Amino acid sequence: MQLVFFNNTVLTWLTALGIAIGVTLALVIVKKVVVHHLRILSERTATRLDDIAVEALEATRLLVMAVMGLYAGSTFLDLPPSVDLFAKRTAIVVGLVQAALWGNAALRGWLKQYYENRATEPGRATSAAALGFVARMVLWIVILLMILDNLGVNITTLVASLGVGGIAVALAVQNILGDLFASLSIVLDKPFVIGDFIIVDKYLGTVEYVGLKTTRIRSLSGEQLVFSNADLLKSRLQNMTRMSRRRVVFSISVTYDTPRDKLAAIPPMLTEIVKAQQEVSFDRAHFQGIGPSSMNFEVVYWVESPDYNRFMDIQQQILLQIVDGLQERNIQLAYPTQALHVRDTRPTAQDADWLGGAGDGPRGAPPSPADGAAARS
Repeated sequence: MQLVFFNNTVLTWLTALGIAIGVTLALVIVKKVVVHHLRILSERTATRLDDIAVEALEATRLLVMAVMGLYAGSTFLDLPPSVDLFAKRTAIVVGLVQAALWGNAALRGWLKQYYENRATEPGRATSAAALGFVARMVLWIVILLMILDNLGVNITTLVASLGVGGIAVALAVQNILGDLFASLSIVLDKPFVIGDFIIVDKYLGTVEYVGLKTTRIRSLSGEQLVFSNADLLKSRLQNMTRMSRRRVVFSISVTYDTPRDKLAAIPPMLTEIVKAQQEVSFDRAHFQGIGPSSMNFEVVYWVESPDYNRFMDIQQQILLQIVDGLQERNIQLAYPTQALHVRDTRPTAQDADWLGGAGDGPRGAPPSPADGAAARS
């Protein structure tokens, strides 16, 4: 037991080995006990935080616990400074990697829970996937920088170099980066999600996919429209899916020869017809104005449903009842017409005498009323 190996007796080596095994077993037992109790607690609660904690702790690796045990045992040994420094750095690196594994498992558990709770909201699932990717990337970059710093690498110079290189890369791929940040803006701001029916300028369709560079829309005619994310955010966009009610404005026109009493009866008729419909809020009905060939009336109402088919059903019923009401009152709907008035412009005999200079007056002057009275006498 008093034999010396590498500046330590056999007893010291056995003690260090026992400490390493003991610490490793203790860590394994603590992990199992904590995970067991947390799992029981998670089954009793509705929150998902304890479930995520369980998934993170289950990601603890046996190799990591063994390395920590060995480091704990090495502290009882008389080791050279270089070996002691290597052991310390190894333990720190392994601990950082384990921390990254915990964070990665927690993110994976959060994404899984997010998908399950929003199975009917694919747009939010897309948001969660994008945010999860960014969070994982940031996590591993931070862990990598911490590991390099622990190993003695001057990360200040590295970060500065990465910054200069990042600027050069950003200038080279600025369009791609613009689409990438536009994608993150869509994910965070949510002007639309997958499944929404949108109108972009003159194009319209249902959103099928929101990617890092492009968004894809299925048009009404069946083809797929592909938009750059940056261009899409710059466009005027109408999200028809988020419409809660639809405002409807339409006009009817009747002929000029409609009597005044019948004109006055048209707005009450329109009001009655619109108010009789279900899921409709009446706004107004007025004699709007006199057009080039018609008397015009305007009707405004709200359909309390975003469904376009429902809107068309109501509009069709209203128009049919308007046609019936006008026929009952013997009122004709107007159509574009023009009236041509013809007048005889041939000169009369009196005009001919006047043009010929007849009479005592000066030539070319029209005859006066007194001259006409004298001629009749």
